[in-house]
Amino acid sequence: MSEPHHDVLQEFARTAERHPDRTALVHDGRTLTYAELAALVRATARRLGPDPGAVGVLASRTPETVAALLGTLAAGGAYVPVDPAHPRARRRAVLAAAGCRTLIASGPDRWAPEGVRVIEPPDRGVPGDGPAWEPAAVAGDAPAYILFTSGSTGAPKPVVTPRRAISAVTGELRELFGITPADRVLQFASLNWDTCLEEILPALTAGAALVFHDGARSGSFRRMLRAVADERVTVLDLPTAFWHELVRHLADERAAPPPCVRLVIIGGEAVSPPRLADWRALDTAGIRLLNTYGCTETTLITHAIDLHGPLAAGETGAPIGRPLPHVVQRVTGEGELLVGGPSLALGYRGLPEETAARFVTPEPGAGRYFRTGDRVGVREGGALVHEGRLDHELKIRGIRVDPAEVEAHIAGHPGVGAVAVAGVTVADRTTLAAYVVPRPEHGEGLAAEVREYLRDRVPGHLVPGRITVVPELAYTTSGKVDRAGSHRRYTTN
Repeated sequence: MSEPHHDVLQEFARTAERHPDRTALVHDGRTLTYAELAALVRATARRLGPDPGAVGVLASRTPETVAALLGTLAAGGAYVPVDPAHPRARRRAVLAAAGCRTLIASGPDRWAPEGVRVIEPPDRGVPGDGPAWEPAAVAGDAPAYILFTSGSTGAPKPVVTPRRAISAVTGELRELFGITPADRVLQFASLNWDTCLEEILPALTAGAALVFHDGARSGSFRRMLRAVADERVTVLDLPTAFWHELVRHLADERAAPPPCVRLVIIGGEAVSPPRLADWRALDTAGIRLLNTYGCTETTLITHAIDLHGPLAAGETGAPIGRPLPHVVQRVTGEGELLVGGPSLALGYRGLPEETAARFVTPEPGAGRYFRTGDRVGVREGGALVHEGRLDHELKIRGIRVDPAEVEAHIAGHPGVGAVAVAGVTVADRTTLAAYVVPRPEHGEGLAAEVREYLRDRVPGHLVPGRITVVPELAYTTSGKVDRAGSHRRYTTN
């Protein structure tokens, strides 16, 4: 085990000591100072006790979830977000795959599987006085959090990220984003996905304010922009697909983002050249637009580029950027991007074969690299351009999805004989389309049955936007289901 190190929780503790009276969190007009947040974090760590292992957190978009995240890390545990909107079967699978012994939960749905203890988060207003606070000393290779990516077997794959990785990346992102105590960062991403850590950790280790506002997630662009203006938000971190729709709205309204915004960070999917042109045609010259790239297995962002200047776009579209200082990269002869350095995950918990397949050492002494599966080209100046996937994975709402996982779930329905799932692009957004061959005596109403079947078992991003019952699928010459061919066969132009 590596030696204890100065990590992200120690940075948060020092920040809270330097700025006790500054606003740390804003939630629809209510505020928590750094001293108050530190007290909640300390109380959470005490409730968990020493070395709590993997801790599930029923994650809602509230300051209490942030306190649970930081409190778990302060106790030396590993944060495992659990989406309360997911079916119980999915929640049970996540808790089991992560090895959780404890769940932090409040509210009416505090359900947990047998053998998992449930503790309540501390209330706001817990006493904040007492001796100087020092989080638990934790080794750099100890798990910091466990998040899940899509797996071809139908079971989610638990990615274990170590403390050294998130600590190294947090410092890099503070510098990349230029975060200062004057910033107000909108908390937009789901607290069940790693993008939220791009918002939370750089802000709360720099003395900035993290802003929650229900209007920003209402589905109305007008309400979102009004919330940004009312809360004087300076930094937005948005999925590229959402940014596309926001730009379309602004162009249609002949409007501009609120003048308080200085930085917009996007990532998760390819940038649409028409939407980038629309953005530049708006009154956005004073706003920095940062395109980013990264994988769960490589911890948040590994590549970034400002989308301004002659290198920011071209015939092949906007680049995904250059490697950040902590990143070591290689591009194979096939064009696959390999990422190495201190931000690599430890692997997939309980899946040694899958870990060995994706975390590789190209040659003796070369160190570990993660095979991203992304094909890239290198532009003059070193910026990378995304040129597609070497496998079948897709990005849905910025989340990596293996169509085989969706197919495995659909195939579990008793009325389904065969299935193919493909990605479809609609209005700058990728969605899933499923083509289902019914078993004998099934067919009528099967699409609705399959949709309901999935809703009881998987999160929303794994439910196809379109399910079509078809007589047969297309197959390759080797006898495998041809996803693209099946989609072409049943798509009407």
